[in-house]
Amino acid sequence: MLSKKFRRQWPLHLMILPGIVIVLIYSYWPMIGIAMAFQKFVPFKGLFGSDWIGLDNFRYVFDLPETGQIIWNTVFIAFMKIIGGLVVPIMVALLLNELRNELIKRGVQTLVYLPHFLSWVILGGIFIDILSPTNGIVNQILGWFGIEPIFFLGSNQWFPYTLVITDIWKEFGFSTIVYLAALTSINPSLYEAATVDGANRWKQTWHITLPGMMPIIILLATLSLGNVLNAGFDQVFNLYSPQVYESGDILDTFIYRIGMQGAQYGVATAIGLFKSLISFVFIVTSYALASKFANYRIF
Repeated sequence: MLSKKFRRQWPLHLMILPGIVIVLIYSYWPMIGIAMAFQKFVPFKGLFGSDWIGLDNFRYVFDLPETGQIIWNTVFIAFMKIIGGLVVPIMVALLLNELRNELIKRGVQTLVYLPHFLSWVILGGIFIDILSPTNGIVNQILGWFGIEPIFFLGSNQWFPYTLVITDIWKEFGFSTIVYLAALTSINPSLYEAATVDGANRWKQTWHITLPGMMPIIILLATLSLGNVLNAGFDQVFNLYSPQVYESGDILDTFIYRIGMQGAQYGVATAIGLFKSLISFVFIVTSYALASKFANYRIF
C-alpha cells in the first residue's frame, strides 16, 4: 500500500527536492557557524582551529555598557511598529470599506500599497531629503506655522518615532489588503438586519464589522510577536548615524558594527544566537496563542 502510494506521488516528491536542497544549503548548513559564538574566532585558523572559550563572548556582550540600551531600543521600536502596524491598517480598511465609488476605492488602495515594493535603500535617500532640517519639505511646512526645524534623523528624541512612522507608512497598505479580504467574509445580511433595527454606520462597525474582523486581527497580532526583536535592520541602517546610536541602535545594527566593521566575529555570533533564541521563544508562544484564540494551524 505504501509503495503504491509512493509510486503515485513520486513526481511531487521530485518537484519539492530542489527546494529541500536549497533550504539545507542556505538555511541549515550555515548553522554550523553557531560554534563561533563559543570560540575566539580567528579567520585564518578557521572554524575548527580557533580556540574554544565557552561563554566568554556572552559575558563580554552583557558586560558592555550599551547592551541594555540596545536591547531596549530593539524591543521599543519593534513593539511600536507592531502596534502601529495593526491599528493603522484596520482603520484604513474600515474607511475604504465605507467608500461606494469602486474607482476611487481601488485607486486609493493601489496608492497606499505601492510603497511596500520600494526598498529602504531608495526610501532612505528620499526621507533624508524630505526630513532635512535645512531644506526638507516637512520642516518647511512646519515653518509656515512658526515651528522651529526638527532634526528628525539626528535627534535621539525624534529618531525612534521617525522610524516607526516611516515604517508604518511603507507597510500599512499591504496589511490593509488582508483586512479588506477579511471584510468580504462578513455576511451582508447582518448589516441589513442592523439597518432594519435602526443601527447607524458607527454601531454597525462596532457590533458587526470589528467582531467579524476579530479572528484575523487576533491571528496577525499573535503571529507578530515573533518579530519583537526584529526592529528592521535595512530601515535603521539606511537612516541612522552615530548621532542617534543612543536611541536608534538595535541588535541587528549592533551585530553588523561589531562583526563586519569590528571583525569580532565570535562576539557578533553570540549576540545573533541570543537574539535567535529569544525570537524562537516568542515565535513558539505566538503560534500557541494563534492556535488557541484564532484556531490557526500550520498543517
